[in-house]
Amino acid sequence: MAAPIKLNEVMKVTAMGIKPESITFANCTMESEKFITVREQIGDAVNIHIIDLMNPQKTEKRPISADAAIMNPVAKILALKSGNNLQIFNIELKSKMKAHQMPEAVVYWKWINERCMALVTATAVYHWTMEGTTEPVKMFDRLPAMSACQIINYRADAGEKWMVLIGISQAQDGSNRVVGNMQLYSKEKGQSQSIEGHAAAFSQFMCQGAGANSTLFCFANKGPTLKVHILEVVKGTASAPAFMKRAVDIQMPADAANDFPVAMQISDKYGLIFLVTKFGYLYVLDVETGTQVFMNRVSAETIFTTCVNSVSGGILGINRHAQVLHVQIDEQNIVKHIQGTLQNIDLAMKVAARAKLPGAEGLYSASFDQMLRSGDLNAAAEMAARSPNGVLRTPNTINKFKAAAQANPGQNPLLIYFSKILEDSTLNAVESIELARPVIQQGKQQLLQKWFDEGKLECSEDLGDLVKQVDGTLALKMYNKANCPAKVIACFVETQQYDKILTYAQRVGYNPEWTSILQNMVVLNPEGAVQLAQMLVNQDGGSKVDVAAVADLFLQRNMLQQTTAFLLAALKDNKPEEAALQTKLLEINLRNNAAQVAEAIMANGQLTHYDRPQIGGLCERAGLFQRALEHYTELKDLKRVIVHASQMQPDFLLEWFGSLDTAWAVELLKEMLKDMRQNLQICVQIATKYSEFLQPATLIAMFEEYKSMEGLYYYLGAIVNFSQDETVHYKYIVACTKVGLMKNDFKELERITRESQYYPPTKVKDYLKSEAKLADPRPLINVCDKHDMVEELTAYLYSKSMVKFIEVYVQKVNPHRTPQVVGALIDAGCQEDQIRTLVMSVRGMCPVEPLVAACQKRNRLRFLLPWLEARFEEGEQDPALHNALAMIYIDTNQNPEKFLQGNQYFDPKVVGAYCEKRDPHLAFIVYSNAPGGTCDEEAIKVTNDNKLYKAQAKFLVDRQNLELWATVLTDENPHKRELVDQVVSTALPQCKNGDAVANAVKAFMSANLPNELIELLEKIVLRPDSEFAANKSLQNLLLITACQVAAQGNLEESLRGRVMEYINRLDKFDGPDIATLCVSDGLFEEAFVIYKKFDDKKNAIGVLLDEIKDLERAKDFANACNMDEVWSTLATAQLTNNHVVDAIDSFVKSKDPSQYLEVIKAAQDADEYHALITFLRMARQKDFGTQEARGEIDTAMLMAYARTNMISELEEFVSSPNIANVEEVGERCAEMGMFEAARMLFSSISKHDKLASCLVRLKKFADAVEAARKANFTRTWKEVLVACVKAEEFRLAQMCGLNLMIIPDEIEELMKVYERRGYFEQLIQMLESGLSTDMGGNSSGIFTELAILYAKYKEAKLMDHLKLYFSRMNIPRVIRECERHEHWQALCFLHVANDEADNAALTMMNHASEAWEHVQFKDILGRCANPENLYKAVTFYVEEHPLDLTDLLTHLSKKEGVLDHSRVVVLMKRRLPLIKGYLETVQTHDMKSVNEALNTIYIEEEDFEKLAASVNTYTNFDQLELAGSLQRHDLLEMRRVAGMLYNKNKRYQQALELAKKDKLYKDAMQTAATSQDADLVEELLRFFVEVEAKECFAACLFTCYEYVKPDVVLELAWRNNIMDYSMPYLIQVARAYTTKVDTLVAEAEKHKEEAKKNQEAMEQQAGMGVDMGMQGGPLMLTMGQQGGQQGGMGYGGDAYGMGGGMQGGMGGGMGMSMP
Repeated sequence: MAAPIKLNEVMKVTAMGIKPESITFANCTMESEKFITVREQIGDAVNIHIIDLMNPQKTEKRPISADAAIMNPVAKILALKSGNNLQIFNIELKSKMKAHQMPEAVVYWKWINERCMALVTATAVYHWTMEGTTEPVKMFDRLPAMSACQIINYRADAGEKWMVLIGISQAQDGSNRVVGNMQLYSKEKGQSQSIEGHAAAFSQFMCQGAGANSTLFCFANKGPTLKVHILEVVKGTASAPAFMKRAVDIQMPADAANDFPVAMQISDKYGLIFLVTKFGYLYVLDVETGTQVFMNRVSAETIFTTCVNSVSGGILGINRHAQVLHVQIDEQNIVKHIQGTLQNIDLAMKVAARAKLPGAEGLYSASFDQMLRSGDLNAAAEMAARSPNGVLRTPNTINKFKAAAQANPGQNPLLIYFSKILEDSTLNAVESIELARPVIQQGKQQLLQKWFDEGKLECSEDLGDLVKQVDGTLALKMYNKANCPAKVIACFVETQQYDKILTYAQRVGYNPEWTSILQNMVVLNPEGAVQLAQMLVNQDGGSKVDVAAVADLFLQRNMLQQTTAFLLAALKDNKPEEAALQTKLLEINLRNNAAQVAEAIMANGQLTHYDRPQIGGLCERAGLFQRALEHYTELKDLKRVIVHASQMQPDFLLEWFGSLDTAWAVELLKEMLKDMRQNLQICVQIATKYSEFLQPATLIAMFEEYKSMEGLYYYLGAIVNFSQDETVHYKYIVACTKVGLMKNDFKELERITRESQYYPPTKVKDYLKSEAKLADPRPLINVCDKHDMVEELTAYLYSKSMVKFIEVYVQKVNPHRTPQVVGALIDAGCQEDQIRTLVMSVRGMCPVEPLVAACQKRNRLRFLLPWLEARFEEGEQDPALHNALAMIYIDTNQNPEKFLQGNQYFDPKVVGAYCEKRDPHLAFIVYSNAPGGTCDEEAIKVTNDNKLYKAQAKFLVDRQNLELWATVLTDENPHKRELVDQVVSTALPQCKNGDAVANAVKAFMSANLPNELIELLEKIVLRPDSEFAANKSLQNLLLITACQVAAQGNLEESLRGRVMEYINRLDKFDGPDIATLCVSDGLFEEAFVIYKKFDDKKNAIGVLLDEIKDLERAKDFANACNMDEVWSTLATAQLTNNHVVDAIDSFVKSKDPSQYLEVIKAAQDADEYHALITFLRMARQKDFGTQEARGEIDTAMLMAYARTNMISELEEFVSSPNIANVEEVGERCAEMGMFEAARMLFSSISKHDKLASCLVRLKKFADAVEAARKANFTRTWKEVLVACVKAEEFRLAQMCGLNLMIIPDEIEELMKVYERRGYFEQLIQMLESGLSTDMGGNSSGIFTELAILYAKYKEAKLMDHLKLYFSRMNIPRVIRECERHEHWQALCFLHVANDEADNAALTMMNHASEAWEHVQFKDILGRCANPENLYKAVTFYVEEHPLDLTDLLTHLSKKEGVLDHSRVVVLMKRRLPLIKGYLETVQTHDMKSVNEALNTIYIEEEDFEKLAASVNTYTNFDQLELAGSLQRHDLLEMRRVAGMLYNKNKRYQQALELAKKDKLYKDAMQTAATSQDADLVEELLRFFVEVEAKECFAACLFTCYEYVKPDVVLELAWRNNIMDYSMPYLIQVARAYTTKVDTLVAEAEKHKEEAKKNQEAMEQQAGMGVDMGMQGGPLMLTMGQQGGQQGGMGYGGDAYGMGGGMQGGMGGGMGMSMP
């Protein structure tokens, strides 16, 4: 049978990129099925991972430096803990919700629900709610017993009235077991209780007979046994029976003796407890009884955190392998498991009812029937009402209750049944109708309303029909809820709720016949009809009605306004197929004097597909000329209408012309210009707006054609500012000129000539000069000034004697054009005085440079001198002014040097170039004095061209510009040599400026002129009288330069050896720096001399060692110095050159052990241990200050003693104080084979494991075993074991093996050591001896391996061993070995022991000769989970043991759902008699295949009695097919069975014919009576008459009494002379009719009497003055008559006419009510 739980792996946390070491109890939390939070620390970086279990791809990683993090179980709210600080963040809102600093550290925290968090400190427990700004509230103090515990959980019940704190600790009795301690606290009592327990939880459980949930407290404790306790702490209902306290012992597996609970979760959905242990076992228990439902191991690793999955009702857990496991109840198998495997029927029914699970239907049905039979109707009603999944809530159950009520008149179980359902559930459709009937009969409709409002009724059309008789509103609600749209809409129409009809129809997707509804509405409520019609046509899926038909419907009633409104709503989507309707809409308004409406419709622009020409004609006739223009499409029509343009809106015309073709637009404009007085303005506006579209040239031609210069003026004036067309601007200038001449106003002409950029200047100039003949030349001046035609303008004005306009132009209009005016006047021959006067009048507004250029071009510059000097006196700084003055002074020789040296405003380049041709000296003055060196290149050039080298040298030294120096010192300069000579000989010796000298030196260095530089520096530095002789920088520079030149080999022959001379002669230079430079340049001897000169002996010997590389010379130098530092440097070099002994001697002389590591390594590499000992002794006398150095030296000393075989010194050293790494030296000695030394070293430090290894190699096995015992390391035991086995020391090897056997991972390797060498007996003997000792946690492994050895080598002992110890071994491994070695009997036993019934069964079938045994096989098959094996077993028994097959199948059929009986029938199709007994046993299930198989057997055996019993009792088979085959059977009884089948299937005609054929007249009469068919009865009567069966005729009359027609009987009796046989029947008929008439008469009299009494009562009431009009009295009479007409002979009225009206048609007859 399948397991009752489902186990699956949801995910692996490490798959999210999280390190496995972060998956721990402290770092990984899971509060619900939504989130997992992991704190991961890598180095100093801390990240918080938030894993969304619903969507793991949305995992968030946040760098948060917190000590712990935990997610809210419901929302994305993260709690963080860092030290004593707590914070709560809302991740989605990105905001901090709360923060608090605890007074002490929080050792454990947990969300107890979505609103509150528990905080556990070392002394107390707090609750911190997220609501408001509250701080944590202290709940209770921790008991002293909990102080030493590690807190692993905290739980609170739903009402937070009970809390439990759970912790674990190590037992103090030395057993190392884990003890559980709990503190249970009651908030109401304020008291705590200490309890022993490992896991606990609270549950909300509905106890038997209670109306509210009780709070149960469950906890588990592992003592000698595992025990679970369940008790009630909060009672749900005070009057309910008390919950029975449970204490249940749980049987744990043999190999889990040390296991203990770590978590408990309770699923309130199923009422089951999930208990998880440290070894990964899961126990499922019933919370009410404590019964163990299931147990299995779900994880090989410890599950350290769990939570309930609120969705599935199962649990989630995380183990140390980062697996997220999900365990949930298998709803399809849990009940079957409890019923089948546990054989606990009562628990199966409770669990099924509790969670409404399948599987217990048969149990409930049988129990229900038993209760009915026993008369316990109340219990039966409650069971039926609360049956799982409503299995008993069927019409059959209701019928059973009705029958029971009739049998027990004093009780009404049906009402009890309904009341139980209404307590906590809802009625189904059949139940709702059955309950409504008596309620309506009793007039308690308010109860129906109440139940409907509470949602207790399942609405249906039948229920609505029933309720409508008394309450139309409630019926409407029921129709709506039952989704009966036709009935709902009918109710809306009846109550005139038209506005709700369409909304409802849309909501439920119902589409009634809307047209008929509208026809009814248009009479009663036209506006409502229009509103509904509008809604109908505006549906998303299209119109629900025929728009044209509805419009005609409205028009037929002359509803023009409503038709328009409807069509507007219908046509709002503007579809092409609606063109006719659009035309119709506009037409009916235009033809019916509603042009404004049509105008509004067209203005809205909603309709575009109507017949535009037709509507255009109608618009024109209606005076809507604008709309006519819009709709006409022919030019002739447009021309006819456009003449009314004055009656149209200008804005419309402007917009409309934009839609026309260019040619049509121009034609219509021309048509409008024919009435220029009315239309000129709008024509100009149109032309302006569409100028670009109609083309300016066309429009200009149009206006010129109609000689409308004014129109042209206004049109061009509107577009000229936005046009770049030359023609437009030119035509506008012409129009301005002509209009200006007409109006004597040239302001616009002057403006356009001044501002326009696009007219053709030459054409305009010529027009203004020749054609216009303007007296005011300002437009012409504008054109010429703007387009640089000033000289032509000046000549024109001068020739026209308009000199005044020339003066005005240069003085006021554009003084900057004065140079051009002056040039034109000079060219025109104007006098100089007049020109000078004009220039002087302009003063400073005239630009200097172009004026000077114009005069200079004409060689008339000097006459400007007065104007230039005037500008000079005014302080003008224009370079052109000063350039002109300089040129004039140079030409006139008016002391030019003074002006050139004192003036700073002229342009040096311009004036210098002017001077070069006249006086180079003046040019050099100009260039050299140029500010910022802007003319340095010109100065160099003029001095080179004129050989002024001395001046150039002095100029370069003074300038101090390295870039300028670089240009003259380049090899491409042919004047370089002459310049250098002047610099060396005159410029620098005469210079007193140190910066200038330094700059010159740098320039020589940059120019790579070392020889020249040296020559220069010698003159400056080496001369005693030189100002710079003691200059440190220059000395450094001289030496550096000499070193560089010497290094390059470019020093002249005369200067070779001068570097050493400079070193000896100079004493102000930087010695160390120059020495370093010498070393880098390869001048090692010079460097050595400098170091000696400056007394730097360390660097001096460094040069000897590193550069000159002369160790002997260095050794002599060290002897000469005899300094520790020098000896140390020498020693380092000797060590580097592998002169180990000499280096050690130098180190000893220097007393410097600082390089002890290098010395030790070098000496060890060179095997110079004797010399090393000398060094180490010196080093041990020095105080290094660090233990590490001392340890290295002592370790090296040990190794040196060992390598030199100085054993006594080694032993003495070890015994003396030292910090050597003895273990390391011992290991190295062992590696080198010096085992004796290694033994002595390991023994001195008690390293028994390594000592054992040495002793093994020294063949001292007994001592090695003793050392291994002291070491007690697995590795050591293995090494000694292998050595002892190799040496055949089996006694010692067994001692080693017994210590290895307790380790699970080592036993397999242990066996290989023996097996590879063929020592099987010794191995088995060792393992058998291990059985008698305590093997700890590996007893399972020993039993397993011993079983495997027996399977391999001693088969005789195998079965005994398995039977004794199968529960303590790893069965799967043993199974594999038994299968490999073909021990089939043992294999079957193991499969059974391992709960692998399927494999055991297959093994028995496959190896029946050795393994099969019938009783055992039956038991195994009953436990098989794979149903296929059952059918394989059937085949196996058919072939091998057919006589036992029935017994097997009968055994299997006892368990519900194990066998598919249909499949068994198919398998045994040809051998059905073989399983007849089995089939009869399972026929109670009423399965088609079983029924048909048994029926076939009975037919073959001609057993008609069993066949008849079978077909009567079990109906699940093809009855007509069986009847058809039986009616041809030879046996009469078989044919009777066929007739019976025809009757059951209402094939009465066939049954009747068959009975008549076989002369079974009794059967025929019973068939006719059963059919209730009068025609069939009449046919049978006539048959009896035909065959003259008179007795049968008489019997048939009474058998079929209710269906016999009296007239037919009279006719047949009279015609066939059998009146005597029919007379008893006729007498009975007469008696029945007489009784009915008497009854009706009595009832009529009674009603008349009651009506009379009611009438008298009403008259009496009227006489008392009650206002019946106000109370609706007369109306009630009318309603009563209507009610009577509608109700017919109905029941329920209470007065004459009253009840029928008030009760909606329940009165009867002529308004008369029936009781």
